[in-house]
Amino acid sequence: MKQRTYSIVLEPEEGGGYAVTLPALPGCFTQGKTVEEAMERAAEAIGVHIAGLEADGEAVPEEREPPRLVTVTVARPSAADGGAAICPDR
Repeated sequence: MKQRTYSIVLEPEEGGGYAVTLPALPGCFTQGKTVEEAMERAAEAIGVHIAGLEADGEAVPEEREPPRLVTVTVARPSAADGGAAICPDR
């Protein structure tokens, strides 16, 4: 079996735990109560997702480069502004 490496995104959930998404594998997601559990479940979800793609004869996406996490600040437009201003943080 070919070894693959994917970046995962852990987003804290309101009630605790983490929602996990995989930018390189759209439709592949899971969750976990702790970071460790979220990572373990992500590995399981990736395996199942890849197996499904292969069973369907579809190509398995490779992660070309790790995703970048950036922050943008969006000013709430007023009626006088006529639009929104997006100002990237640096």
